[in-house]
Amino acid sequence: MTAPITDLPIWAALIIAVFLLLGAVLSLIGAIGFLRLPSFYERLHAPTLSTSWGVGGVMFASILYFSLTGSRLVAHEILIGIFVTLTTPVTFMLLARAALHRDRTENPDKVAVPERFDPTDGSDERGSQI
Repeated sequence: MTAPITDLPIWAALIIAVFLLLGAVLSLIGAIGFLRLPSFYERLHAPTLSTSWGVGGVMFASILYFSLTGSRLVAHEILIGIFVTLTTPVTFMLLARAALHRDRTENPDKVAVPERFDPTDGSDERGSQI
């Protein structure tokens, strides 16, 4: 059973409020970046960074609030943070690769295809002779 919110010390309420506001502002920045940035690749960058840090702020505030009101450590929110930290970059890379593949198939002359390293030709990856 958790204690009433009125039993929360003022210092804890201020810290929780700061982390909640920080998380909300970072999420808002990501949403604005998603709407305002011009290209698909730039629009991917803002939400992935800001949502990770935004979730972190809300997660830390939640851990602090429920730990203080429940008089015990409540840390299952850390699992949410771990999952967000692991899935956000993977999703970012998959979306970026899918978009790059789409761009290369639709406009092969406009999107550069990197040259592959061939160890049999006697040169390194920069093209200079070994």
